[in-house]
Amino acid sequence: MMKISILILAIVFVFSVNAQTPVARKPPMGWNSYNCYGSAVHENEVKENADYIAKNLKSFGWEYVVVDFLWSYDNPPGSKIGNPFQLKLEDGSSVPWLAMDDYGRLLPHVNKFPSAFKGNGFESLSKYVHSLGLKFGIHVMRGVPRQAVWAKTPVLGTDGITSDKIADTSSKCEWLNHMYGLDMHKKGSQEYLNSILQLYALWEVDFIKVDDISREYKDAEIEGYQKAIQNCGRQIVLSVSPGETPVAKSSHVKKYTNMWRMADDFWDDWKQLLKMFEYAKNWEGVGDNAHWPDCDMIQIGKLSKRGPVGEERYSRFNENELYTHFSFWSIYRSPLILGGNLPENREIEKKLFTNEEVIAVNQTGRNPKQLFKDDKTMIWTSEVTNSKDINIGMFNISDTTQNVTLDIATLGYKTEIILRDLWKKKDIGMYKKYFNQNIPPHGCLLLKASAKD
Repeated sequence: MMKISILILAIVFVFSVNAQTPVARKPPMGWNSYNCYGSAVHENEVKENADYIAKNLKSFGWEYVVVDFLWSYDNPPGSKIGNPFQLKLEDGSSVPWLAMDDYGRLLPHVNKFPSAFKGNGFESLSKYVHSLGLKFGIHVMRGVPRQAVWAKTPVLGTDGITSDKIADTSSKCEWLNHMYGLDMHKKGSQEYLNSILQLYALWEVDFIKVDDISREYKDAEIEGYQKAIQNCGRQIVLSVSPGETPVAKSSHVKKYTNMWRMADDFWDDWKQLLKMFEYAKNWEGVGDNAHWPDCDMIQIGKLSKRGPVGEERYSRFNENELYTHFSFWSIYRSPLILGGNLPENREIEKKLFTNEEVIAVNQTGRNPKQLFKDDKTMIWTSEVTNSKDINIGMFNISDTTQNVTLDIATLGYKTEIILRDLWKKKDIGMYKKYFNQNIPPHGCLLLKASAKD
């Protein structure tokens, strides 16, 4: 009897500790299928990218493998993103029919994910990812499927409530016609969200990215997803998308989510990168432990193999811009989610993704802030945790070479400092008043300052 009591207490203690340990205490790092495969990624391709992470990137902190949108929609092998809209038939049903269970919960389509056969869902793929020591995530469209509303599927966990009773048919995604929003004031809406999170917990999902929820901002539905996560018995990262998330909602989004998009979809375009610096400034000071403003995926590597934007290509960013892109995401402490097809990485991608000193800026920095900005240059800093050291990002945002100057006094040091180039992994000298260097167009320096002993 004593042994049984001790075992029960031990189990309660473990669950109590797990419940109190927040997810995403550091900015999540991983890979997402959208930028290279659009809606058309297949199970073998997810596994290939997971294998690459396990072999080449896991030791540097990369861990999440996320299947992005429309996994319940049928894209034949080799197809482009195609037209993801459903057509409405005379009887009110839709084609193509999304893979869905008897409770209106979407399932992965077996033509893309063969292991989902016989209702297995993502359970097998998730176990494969976990077997590599990685974590598994999925994309979710906000709301309830329109075909579930048409079919009047029962809501699991309720006494006779059907999907048509919980849908807000006036709440629609402007770019995809698969879903209706949920009226969270109606009985059964929270139960529906609970039911899908119970399913995801069964699949051992570690991360969900909920789309069409952050612009326009859907307070009640965001709270509903977080409540469902808390009720599902599994720790799951909640990411909301797309931006521009309203800054006025910063307190709410920080309370109920782990990461939120600051902007609309980001791609390999210099003007979009310049705009991202502005979004980041707007959100300065908001992110911290377990809550991260999200600059969107990293546009480095082989992109758009099956859509969704432009022809198949390696990133259009030149080498200077690649370093600026990755350096800014790092010092700003944005989640680092790779968007390219990893097995096609070249040496430049490998170099960018495996610098432990740069990754440490993202994972262990604190309080990123803009120290200086004019129309040609800018400087961002962050504090090194448990240290008096400071990370420094010096950026040339102009189209010509600029001499960028760092005033040492603005860092708060009263003594001579040592500067270390984090990309080159070497100290570059001691400085007391100023450090300046010519930086090429669209280029950067990522440094660490340490007080001389």
